Parts: sequence; structure tokens; C-alpha cells
Amino acid sequence: MKNRIVALLLSAAWIVSPAGALSGDAAPASEPAAVQRPARIPTLDLAQLPEISSAMLSPDGTRLAFLARIDGREAVAYRGVREGEVQRIDLPEKVDFNWLRWAGPNRVLFSVGRNVPYFGEEARQTLLIMKDLASGEVKVLNRDGQGLEGDDVLFIDPDGQYLLLSIQRTVYDYPSVFRVSLPDGKMSEIVRARAPVWEWYADNAGIVRAGVGWESRKMKFYYRRAEGEKFALIGAVKPDDDAFFDIANVVTGSDEGYVLSDEKTGRQALYKFNYRTREIGDLVYGNDSYDIDDFWLNTDGTALEGVSYTDDRSRIEWFDAGSKGLQGKLDRAIPNRQAWVMSKSRDAKTMLVLATAPDEPGLYYFLDRARGEMSPLAAMIRGLAPEMLAETKPVTYAARDGTKIPAYLTLPKGRPAKGLPLIVYPHGGPYGVRDRLEYDPQVQFFANRGYAVLQPNYRGSGGYGTAFGDAGIGQIGLKMQDDLDDGMDWLVKEGIADKGRVCVVGASYGGYAALWAVARNPERYRCAASFAGVADWKAMLKYDRRYLTKAANARWQARVTGTGELDLVAVSPTPQAARIGRPILIGHGEDDSNVPISQSKKLVAALKAAGNSNYEYVAYPDEGHGFSDPAHQKDWFDRLDAFLAKHNPAE
Repeated sequence: MKNRIVALLLSAAWIVSPAGALSGDAAPASEPAAVQRPARIPTLDLAQLPEISSAMLSPDGTRLAFLARIDGREAVAYRGVREGEVQRIDLPEKVDFNWLRWAGPNRVLFSVGRNVPYFGEEARQTLLIMKDLASGEVKVLNRDGQGLEGDDVLFIDPDGQYLLLSIQRTVYDYPSVFRVSLPDGKMSEIVRARAPVWEWYADNAGIVRAGVGWESRKMKFYYRRAEGEKFALIGAVKPDDDAFFDIANVVTGSDEGYVLSDEKTGRQALYKFNYRTREIGDLVYGNDSYDIDDFWLNTDGTALEGVSYTDDRSRIEWFDAGSKGLQGKLDRAIPNRQAWVMSKSRDAKTMLVLATAPDEPGLYYFLDRARGEMSPLAAMIRGLAPEMLAETKPVTYAARDGTKIPAYLTLPKGRPAKGLPLIVYPHGGPYGVRDRLEYDPQVQFFANRGYAVLQPNYRGSGGYGTAFGDAGIGQIGLKMQDDLDDGMDWLVKEGIADKGRVCVVGASYGGYAALWAVARNPERYRCAASFAGVADWKAMLKYDRRYLTKAANARWQARVTGTGELDLVAVSPTPQAARIGRPILIGHGEDDSNVPISQSKKLVAALKAAGNSNYEYVAYPDEGHGFSDPAHQKDWFDRLDAFLAKHNPAE
């Protein structure tokens, strides 16, 4: 597979089929045969975790760094693109992987998170680690006594000699910006801490240009045009007005830049922006239905390169003709798949392309533009044939108050779409996050076992405009939960689902929604399963305060509570444990630094105190906010399999 070369010709007549075969004109479509019920996919196959993910090309295009699974253990790894033995960098124990980047052609940076004691409580700390490939040395780039956030990298020197890192000198200080010499790890302070700045921003030349902080219920914005200037306070805005501060991207050597704002259309759109005067200029790009998710400048930071948004799948709009033409070639070369350039060399002659779909876990390609060739490089997960997997389709239904709820529906293959058992499967987050058309092993697991699966993008989900996102403010456990119930009712009314055979399953916020479903409406649901679910919102918000910046925490608290109006106790499963009468399955990673395992432990204690024994609980050692060990993922699938067969059988 790795040695097969696929010619990416200028003509669109040649394509790479999903199976990898090279073909010319498409054969005439044949009459569809009756869909057969697929064989039962073993949980061992479904529990495969990506063998390669978060992959990035080195700046010189000769190496590939990625998150790997080697001998059952998660590690950061690297290898030559065309050949070479895989080298591993083992992660420290009891950490969650966050991200990786290259610092020049010979250094790999990666971030991890872990739980630490913090003033007698538990908090999440991030660390920045570097591997020097030439010397083999691994360093933790930190300072003694620094605060919880240790991975806020503002800029990386293209040659890999230094980076800019925003960290606190001590837990009692606001963050400073340090220049970190990568050959030796030495740090020198280049921007001193100043109240109330918690977030610093640099341009593509490595000049720290802006700082943002929260004070007196206002977001204060400090700015300078050049390195020798002092920072000046140029604005103070209330939370409702600060949408354009969510993404700061200044054109190098200029006061001009681009911002995302919902001010004019009610959806995040891209505008020109003057950072000194804080004036929003002309519209650059917007979508009539969806928010713009992100935008980015070219390598030297002088021009806009592209924007991204999500309808049912992720989309990219390129602004230069070369990139736009390349995207068209990729779409034609890999049909029926979503194909993106994930990273590229500094000269843009070599690129890493990822192709995915709901029935394709993901395949990486190496594109050599000088040769006009693209070759499959690595499959994220091997062995799952597309014909075994179910199709996922976008749907929309109306909530009880008339709000249109976008969702995804997956129906089991080989079964009539009538009176099916149903799994309601809400996403995590909850705010600013959404489901999309992509491979999800849990969805395929449910569908393969004979269940219809509904993934609602309930109000508060991201990407659908400000009004839809804000409709979730203060509605956790209330209208956001109504949206799940109303999705079930819609499928029952359509005749697709059997109202007497419905369970809710989810992780993180989705786990909360599952637990709350059987506490709030036990008459609707037969059971619930939660992995790493929030069970006590009051305790969760207290935990979050210890690692979010002041500005981020203020926004998060306001969205959850609706500026204090939501009764957190009244919508939390743990204090309402006596109301839970349906069977529940609870799982959690012992090293979870996003939602601490204390959330599930205290729920179990509350269930015991209420005399409720109708639950199962499993804690997974050495796991974080997801699974890094396929054996644990398989165990969870096996438990789900038995749990659902007992309490909501598909047959």
C-alpha cells in the first residue's frame, strides 16, 4: 500500500476510487441489490484506535510526526516520509495528549495535560515537551513554580531555534511572554506581565502585538504596532461585544488584519479589521447559513490564505487560485470522501492529505507536487470494510418551541426503517461544538447491533449562528434536554423508532445528557450510559475555574448559568440521584483532566446512599478523557453490548 503511487493528473478523468483502484470513466450504475444485514462486527475490530493521528509534515517535507499507538501504548512518533524506522517518544504517565507541532526540521513539540494538586484542590495542568531529533534529548519547557497553563505557544521560529511562550512566573502572577531558546531551553522574558492580560497574541513575524484581559466585567484590549512600542489600551468592551476577539490574527507589519464577527449578520463572518482603531471594515467572506469556523494567513503573514466552515461536513474556501485548484483536484481524485491538506512543507512542494467519510475512518496521502504524484501513506484504522458500515445522513426536526434542530441519523443496514430500537447519542461540549458527517466507531457499533442512532445538534451547538448558539445559554438540563426528547418524538412520529425501546448514550456533556435523561424523564427512556459524564455542575464549574483564564471562565460560567439564573443543583444527576430509577452504565478514566473522575465517583456514592443498586460502574486506569488503550475501548464496547442487550434489546 505504501509503495503504490497514484498519478494526480491535471485532467479530472482519472480518480482514486475508495478502494484505492485507479480507474477511468465510471461504469454505468447498476440496479441496487437488496441490502443484506451485515455480519456482527467484533468489538475488537470496532475498538481499534487510530494507529496514526494528528500527523504533521516537517517544514522540509522529509519527516512525518504523529500520535501513534505502539505495542498498545500511546506515544508521539516520527519517521521518514518515504522510508525509515518509526521512532517513538513515550508520553509521561497519567497524561492526556493535546497537540503536536514541528519547530524547524529537527525538533518536535507536543503538549500534554494532567491532574495536579492545586491549593488543596484538583486542577488541570498543561506542559510543553520537546524532542531534539539530532541529539535525542527530550526536554520539558517549563519554569519552576509556573502556573497551570504551560503550552500557550504564540510563535515558533521557522528554523526551529526559538519559540515564544506565554506562561506565569508563579501561580500568583499574570502571564509574561518568554523567548525560549530551543537548543538549550533557556528562557528570557520579552513581555512583562501586566494586569489584567491573560492572553497574548503574536503575528507571523514573532512580534507580540496584542494582549487581552478581563477586568471590571469588561474585556480590555492592549495593542502595539511594532516591537519597540509600548502596549496601549485601545478598547474595553462588554462580553456581548467581544466576538471579534475570539480569533486574533494581525497582518505582519501592519495595523490591518482580519476578524470574525457576528455583529452584522448574526453569524460569524470574516471582515477586514483595523486593530488600532478597532474598526470593522469590509466583509471578506461569509456564509448565509453557517458560521465561519477559522481563517489563516499565508506563511509570512501578509495575506489571507483561506477560511473554513461546516455545513454537514467541513469545507474550505481558498483565496488564492493555486490552492483552490489543488482542492478541486483532490476532490476529484478522492471522490465521495472529504479531503484536506493537513500540513505542508515550507516550500509547499510536499503536502499531507487526509481523506475521511462516515464509512471511512481516515487515510493519509503524501502529495509530491513536483512529481505530480500522490501515494497512500497510512490508514488511521485498518480492517473495517465500508460495506460493513452504515450510512449516516443529515436530517432536521422541529423542537417543541419551533426551533429547527439539525441532526444526523444512522439506520442499521438490512433492517426496515420501521419501529427500530433507538439510541439518542448527543455530542460533548456542549457549547460551540457540534457533530458532523464523519466516522464514529460508537455510531457504527450501535447501527451494527441493529439500532437507529440519532445525533442531535441541540441548541447551543456551534456553527449555526449566534442566535442558535445563544439559545443554549442557561439551558443545560432544560431546553437543551428538550431538544433530545423532541428528536425521539419526531422519529417515533415518523414510524422509524419504537417509543418503548429508547436509550441515551454519551460522553462528557453527552454523558451528562444521558444521565439527566433518565433522572428527568424516566418514563421516556429504558436506560442510559455515560462515559466521563458531568454529574454535578456546581463542582464542575468550581473545577474549571482553576485552569481557565479569567476571560474564558467568565464566558463559560455565563453560558452555563445564564448569568446565575440556572439552578445547578436542580439539573445535576448527583444531587438528584434519588430520581434515577432506570438502569445506568457509568464509565470514567482515572486520569481524566477534563472531567475529573470524582464526578462519577460521587454519583456512585449518591446512588448508593439513595438505595439505588441498578447501575454498573467501571473505572479505567491510565485513561484520560477518552481511550488510549484499545483493550479498554473494547471492554467499554463489550459492557455496552451486554448492557443494551439486557435493558434495550435490538431483537
